[in-house]
This record gives sequence, C-alpha cells and structure tokens, in this order.
Amino acid sequence: MKKFVPLLVVGTALIAGCNQEKAADTGSSTTTPAATTAAPAIDKADAIAVVNGQYISKSTLATLEKEIAERSHGQTFPKEKLIEELVQRELLVQDAMQKQLDKSPELTAQLEAAKKALLTQADLQNFIKANPVTDAEIKAEYDSKIAAEKEGSEYKARHILVKTEAEAKKLIAELDKGADFAKLANKNSLDAKESQNGGDLGWFSAGQMVAPFSEAVAALEKGKYSKEPVKTQFGFHVILKEDSRPITPPPLEAVKEQLAPFLQRKKVQGMIETLRKQAKVEILIPLTDEQPKAEAAPATQEQQPVAEPATPAAAEPAQAVEGAAPATSAEPAKAAEPAAPAAAVEPAKAVEGAATENAPAATVTEEPAAPATPSAEPQK
Repeated sequence: MKKFVPLLVVGTALIAGCNQEKAADTGSSTTTPAATTAAPAIDKADAIAVVNGQYISKSTLATLEKEIAERSHGQTFPKEKLIEELVQRELLVQDAMQKQLDKSPELTAQLEAAKKALLTQADLQNFIKANPVTDAEIKAEYDSKIAAEKEGSEYKARHILVKTEAEAKKLIAELDKGADFAKLANKNSLDAKESQNGGDLGWFSAGQMVAPFSEAVAALEKGKYSKEPVKTQFGFHVILKEDSRPITPPPLEAVKEQLAPFLQRKKVQGMIETLRKQAKVEILIPLTDEQPKAEAAPATQEQQPVAEPATPAAAEPAQAVEGAAPATSAEPAKAAEPAAPAAAVEPAKAVEGAATENAPAATVTEEPAAPATPSAEPQK
C-alpha cells in the first residue's frame, strides 16, 4: 500500500484549488450546484490514470507541475509522487460525493463563492485581453507624469542634528574656527553617531525633505554651511551644502515596466466604475457602527444617592455624587482615516492557486498611485 505523500510546498489552498479544476477535467460527477454544464469527457489516451472508472487528465498533471514550480521557486517533484497525489485527491473527491458532502449547506456556499471568485477573475482577464495597454499610452503617461514633473534641482548635503538650539550654535562656532564638518557630525549628530557617515545625506530633491530643511539647503551656496540653526520637528540642524544639479528624469525604458501595470489598473478601475454607475445598487446596512452608550458608574458606599437639602445661608451646595471626578473636556477624536476600498471580489481561499495565471491584482476604486521612478531616493 502506497503511503500518502503530502505536497507541503503547495499547501491546503492549492489542494483545494486543484481539486476544483480536476473535478472538471476528470469528467466525474463532482459538479457544483451552480454548475450545470456537464464536464467534458476524457479519452483514455489523454489520461494519466483511471480511478474507479474516472480518468485523470494529462492537463491536470501539467497544471499541478506548473503551480508547484511557481510556488516553490522552480523546485520540482518526481512525477510518480505527483500522480499519486492526484490519485489520492480523486479518491477523496469520490468518497465525499458518495457521502453527499457536496449537498451540505456549508460546502454549497463555499462552492458558490469559489464560482463567483473565478468569474470575477475571468471577467477582468477578458477585459484586459480586449483592452491592452499600448506603447502610445505608456509614452503619453511618461510625458505627462514623469518627464513634465521632474523639473527643478536636487541637492547633495550633510547635516548635524542635535536636540537644542544651543548645541547647534556651539557647533556652528566650532565650524567658524575651522572644525571638520564630517568629524563633528560623527561625534555629535543624533543620526550619525552610529552610522559614522559624517552626516552625509546623499542626493535628494526638495520634496523629499521637510520644508524648513529643503528651503535652507536651497538658499545655501555650494560649499557653505548654515550660519543659524535650522529647526524642524526632528530637532535643530546645521547643514552643509556640497553640490546641486538639475533633476534629470529617468528614461522611458527604465520606467516602462512600472507604467504598464499602472495604466492597466486605471483601465480596469474605469471599467468597474462604469459598471457601478450603470447598476442599481442599494446598501441595506449601516455604513458606520453605532458607538455603545457609556454606562453610568455604580454608586459607591461613600456616594450619597440623594443630596441633602442645602441649609439657608452658608451651607455648601451638596454634590449629586460625592467624590465624582470632574468632567474633563474630551480630547478631540482624530478623524478616522478612510478605509482602503474593498477589492472587487477577493478570490475565495478554497480556490487559491486555481485562478488562471496573470490574474491582475485586486482592483480598487481609489486612484492608483503614480509609479515611483528609479531616481527617487527614500524620504529623509
């Protein structure tokens, strides 16, 4: 008797996905309640094995091999083990059908969700195939969003960051006496003590720095340092401007691979927005959760449930609840950040791995972010 050989690199989701696809390939009676089309018959010549009269197709094995290679970064498994895996899956499917597990309400709902997820991916892929991104569209996006916006200058600078203005002024006095900027940075700067890079910031554009810092750098002459401390939310800076140069946009070929999927998402988003405008949609549940009402704190033994009457003249007014903490003005609640729009339909976990390849990323209704250009450096 052969031992069960689990394909750990594939995982439960892939097993479920392949079972779904294999059910169609094998021509077995494992049709979903929503799927009324009969599975295509499989000839013996196109099969790799037969299990209780049900054929397992060669295409099922090819799909499994491809999925394993993709998920395990090229790792392969002996064909004997893969075929045994498919045989055991078919046995489990047949056993489940014999027990009529496919008719359970829970599985029926899962199969319907899986069908909707696959239809969602199929519709998106059909749209993308019919509306490919052209080279002319990529060039137009490049000209309007990258080449046109990359104007101005970028700077190369060093800085020394300290906590107080007095510290910064002391360092400026030392520089006036001829001290080495890089050595002062390594000794005193909050962000150079560990890196020991002399406060070097490399090349950056004005937009990559906070406004007071970038304005101070732009105002400096090449090779000069700031004569007054520059205050930001991080502390006080002494800045040395080493060089500047015009910003040169990256060539089209360098960002083409980033622009293509960006434009593809925009097209898909436009298609979904059109469907949404044409549809009659009614939201039947509240879009915000009601805040629970605050319950009154139970009275303590020291608290008097009823205030005693005040005596005429000098008697102090009795408090309704003695010892109660005075009400403080609630700190204004931060405005809730808008939730990320939901994906058009997130494929059900039951069919992970079964969706056709090149499936686009989950589409959202927000404006896609413009692609980052290779020349851009991280925000300081």
